[in-house]
Amino acid sequence: MSQLNLFNNVEAFPPDALFNIGQRYQKDSRDKKVDLGIGAYRDDNGKPWVLPSVKLSETKLHNDPSFNHEYMPILGFKKFTTGAGKVMFDTKFIEKESLSNRLISVQSVSGTGALHLAAKFLSTFLPGRKIYLSDPTWANHKAIFEGVNLITSTYPYWDPETKSLRFESFIQAIKDAKEGSVFVLHACAHNPTGLDPSKGQWKEIINEIKLKNHIVLFDSAYQGFASGSLVNDAFAVRLGVQELRNVAPVFVCQSFAKNVGMYGERVGCCHLVLPDTESNIKARDSVESQFAKIIRTEISTSPCYGAKIVATILEDPKLTAQWHEDMVTMSSRISLMRHKLRDFLVELKTPGNWDHIVEQCGMFSFTGLTPEMVERLEINHAVYMAKNGRASIAGLNEHNVRYTAEAIDEVVRHFQTQSRL
Repeated sequence: MSQLNLFNNVEAFPPDALFNIGQRYQKDSRDKKVDLGIGAYRDDNGKPWVLPSVKLSETKLHNDPSFNHEYMPILGFKKFTTGAGKVMFDTKFIEKESLSNRLISVQSVSGTGALHLAAKFLSTFLPGRKIYLSDPTWANHKAIFEGVNLITSTYPYWDPETKSLRFESFIQAIKDAKEGSVFVLHACAHNPTGLDPSKGQWKEIINEIKLKNHIVLFDSAYQGFASGSLVNDAFAVRLGVQELRNVAPVFVCQSFAKNVGMYGERVGCCHLVLPDTESNIKARDSVESQFAKIIRTEISTSPCYGAKIVATILEDPKLTAQWHEDMVTMSSRISLMRHKLRDFLVELKTPGNWDHIVEQCGMFSFTGLTPEMVERLEINHAVYMAKNGRASIAGLNEHNVRYTAEAIDEVVRHFQTQSRL
């Protein structure tokens, strides 16, 4: 039988929507253009920013005579995974909750890789569990879980009419889900909406999950980047670990792409906190070995350079202090841009209420703009953002924020006029 035409009928997979925005932006020859699509921090001149703590860490690494590029252990660079666990859970919390005997931390290829590790583990040992994702959610969540043959569903999250959290519906979805389902929760700076539950709402969410014996998987991509505080941004994760201690395991998928600027270095960690029982503590090594099996068969070992940069920052008190300053710098600038965009829209008397922009947090804002409005923004004003109206606030700066507000104003007024005709 001929093998010549085996792949002739393979369907073309559509290009990634977000990366495609960047490609269109790069090809745009207009002098005035704004990229609000890319999920990466930019400074006030619209340029990538290498954190001062990272520069210092790299210098220290390169001056270390023992520095090399040898293979990492299968489970990752121990200094990094240990440090990552302390960032997520804090040393005092680890001691208080007796996590040392039931916390498994393995290095991953950034947050996406951590999610894949968790998904692969779930598909192997809990293949029948349904995975609940927020509506809307980060587009890659669905692809990651369904890519390992897990069944996904959604829970209500964003209300487009009020631009607020559909909290009661969210809670009801937790109650209605089959006992032992898996809920993927954004630890902070929800992507794509930028809208987080309050601390009081988090307590109710975790309590309802506890009552139904559900499993939680926290996606933590913005710790320290959202508010500038590692503690504030880990509130939901630590609450979940504390409250579910005697109920169910908790997965935490941690990325250092945003908060250390390790976008291309792909630095992440997958944590699994086992329930506090003697049998689970005994099973810890066996569970860890299954993560090692997944890693060995997929990537052999994780990349070393970025992990060593982060580990050096976390080991050196001076570099750690500088990193904390860097996170405040990034989160403060993004918060300032949120307020400036909202204030300019108010000044322009743009139809609608724009307070939701400042009530959200983190890198992204769900602006409330429709796909048609987003298309006009791009065609008429060279302002690029995701089709669903998600804007990367990091792409705004002192040089383009007013222009962006004026573009949004024109587009909103255009469609308001069209609706009246």
